[in-house]
Amino acid sequence: MHGDPGAIFLALSYLLVVGVLALYGFHRYCILYLYLKHRREVPTPAGRFEELPRITVQLPIFNELYVVQRLLQSVAALDYPRDLLQIQVLDDSTDETTALAQAGVKQLVEQGFQVEYIHRTDRTGYKAGALENGMGSCTGEFILILDADFVPKPNLLLDTIQFFTDPKVGMVQSRWGHINKDYSALTHIQAMFLDGHLVLEQTARSRAGRFINFNGTAGLWRRSCISEAGGWQHDTLTEDLDLSYRAQLIGWRFLFLKDLITPAELPVDMNGFRSQQHRWTKGSIQTCKKILGTVWRSSLPLLVKVEATVHLTSNFAYLLLVFLCVLLHESPRTSELLTGPWRTLLFDVPVFVLASLSAAIFYAVAQRENDPRGWLKQLPYLPLLLALGIGMSISNAKAVLEAVFNHQTEFTRTPKYGIERKKQRWSAAKYSPLKSLLPVVELGFALYFTYFMVDAALAGQWFSLPFLALFQGGFSYVAWTSLAQWLPRWETPAEEEEAAVA
Repeated sequence: MHGDPGAIFLALSYLLVVGVLALYGFHRYCILYLYLKHRREVPTPAGRFEELPRITVQLPIFNELYVVQRLLQSVAALDYPRDLLQIQVLDDSTDETTALAQAGVKQLVEQGFQVEYIHRTDRTGYKAGALENGMGSCTGEFILILDADFVPKPNLLLDTIQFFTDPKVGMVQSRWGHINKDYSALTHIQAMFLDGHLVLEQTARSRAGRFINFNGTAGLWRRSCISEAGGWQHDTLTEDLDLSYRAQLIGWRFLFLKDLITPAELPVDMNGFRSQQHRWTKGSIQTCKKILGTVWRSSLPLLVKVEATVHLTSNFAYLLLVFLCVLLHESPRTSELLTGPWRTLLFDVPVFVLASLSAAIFYAVAQRENDPRGWLKQLPYLPLLLALGIGMSISNAKAVLEAVFNHQTEFTRTPKYGIERKKQRWSAAKYSPLKSLLPVVELGFALYFTYFMVDAALAGQWFSLPFLALFQGGFSYVAWTSLAQWLPRWETPAEEEEAAVA
């Protein structure tokens, strides 16, 4: 390699960024291997309780006007003895949700349920603070946590409680389902993203003895596990991931039940999805900074430490992806340094197989495992899935940097609208996420890659066009769907009536 120092630096930076992204891609193959190796090792309870224990259901809510009634109705339908069930409505709301929640609580009490309604006017700690506050009057030996957008099936408690006959089990997590997967292309792709994490990652890690995380909802905890691990803490935006690692570090065992599904509502608007991903990404890096050192100082097996490291650092890939976008601008200066008879065989092909092909295979296998009969119908969505992941990289890279440099932001809830059917409208709903300048930046990146596509076409570099199209399409889609939400929309009288009924 020879050339001016600037070009050499850029070339080495490019190689480093692409190499690390390839390592994260290689990790997907590792997860696939663990999943396939342990796929038939379905967890079974160690025994059965002679007498069912007491359970508390905690429902943390904040301004959930459109879903709080559905939540309370689904909790009332849980199949468990009422004398052994306590329901805590942990309401931090500042709008009409409070009145709806109080009315729903009154109905549950009239039906014979033991219900405690706790309304906080000080949102200290946000969700983690509400959960910790509820622990003070919690009467259950076990605690089920449900977010407002979840609709548990009646069998959820009876299908999870028996696993706690093993005294080492601290938490049992059910798999999220998707109420509104077919509402739009966005919800469909979100479902595929989540299936990759839940069907493959959580299952593989759980059955292979690696650390898994409580997904924030639809999981049953042993109360003593929460207390011994230090309780709910709110110094990160992902209190669920934080507590999960602290509990497993002191020896508690977590289980993931792939075949026990708890349906939930997916965000239907891009800005809601963006804020959710920003919170998850930032919180995971905050947890990484807080926990990773403890992981490596522990006596855990090396493979468990390595897997935990990849798990906690994986969102740095978004920052690397943005670096890659910028480095492509300097490709004319570095092309001569990175060309040669060895490049295609020793660099381009391995990087493609590790970084790009691994993602397509990973999510295709997740769909096959989720729906063995209809998974082939999901394959046309794979390019859209890859493009959306790229399009979200700027927002998520910002979240990574905020976490690295300790920039504090409040817990921003993801708006839910009670969307279950295709024809339901949300554009006139009361809740909406905060506006941001990021869509303008993303639009700039879309134009940036449009230039690259035109330049590649004029140079006859046809094989690079699909790769560049993923970037251009991803940034265009995320930018446009974000900006379009703020444009005025005039509904017809029929649409207004339909929205009012919904």
